[in-house]
Amino acid sequence: MNRIIKTESEIKKMRMSGKLAAEVLEMIEKYIQPKINTEDINTICHDYIVNKKKAIPACLGYHGFPKSICISINDVVCHGIPNKKQIFQEGDIVNIDIAIIKNQYYGDTSKMFFIGTPSVLSKRLCQVAQDSLYLSLKSIKPGMPLYKIGEIIENYVKKNNFSVVKEYCGHGIGRNFHEEPHILHYANKENNITLKKGMIFTVEPMINAGNPQVTCMKDGWTIKTKDHSLSAQYEHTILVTEYGCDILTWQKNETISPKLINKH
Repeated sequence: MNRIIKTESEIKKMRMSGKLAAEVLEMIEKYIQPKINTEDINTICHDYIVNKKKAIPACLGYHGFPKSICISINDVVCHGIPNKKQIFQEGDIVNIDIAIIKNQYYGDTSKMFFIGTPSVLSKRLCQVAQDSLYLSLKSIKPGMPLYKIGEIIENYVKKNNFSVVKEYCGHGIGRNFHEEPHILHYANKENNITLKKGMIFTVEPMINAGNPQVTCMKDGWTIKTKDHSLSAQYEHTILVTEYGCDILTWQKNETISPKLINKH
């Protein structure tokens, strides 16, 4: 088990990595337009990470993943592989997942984008996915049982008649892409870890409009909803602080504060 509590110098590096990952999502927004192929988006992000930010795209080559970022459209839940043949269409919803390494430390974040005007369902699904993440982050503080995060997310998602994917979870992050602890996005009391100041991990609920079941495509990476329903995901890397948590991958246009103070 990796050392879960980060030192001050590690936290400083993680703030840098998180900010950098967030900046990639801010930068790419203007390129997310109809008729653009996902390979081009991958190239723009790769060049920005490597040349502008002097960092390493963490996904490239990770367990053999062939590209620098993941792009997941409509019924793709996660790990979509960018390619020239895949072209954004009016009405698509798109998740872009960015993970980078800077000074040997990882930053990891993702968000949804709309191509043109989304359907009412698409918009609502993305809103509920983002709100479920925000709600869970607002509850985080030292002393809280870890399972509460998943409980808050699942309760909110179910109340809105959507479902939570159970196969994939958030994770500790630091010098390694995936560390302890696992952050489940559904109610599960098996994980009896208590949150402590200095923990850094991702929360990244994947929310389906239909059933929670998913299936893996022949490429061994692309995960789709089994019933072909739409899927949405938002992800942040967060640091547990004495007052609540800091969102290390916070982006400028978000409706949530980068420093969450939990007095309850």
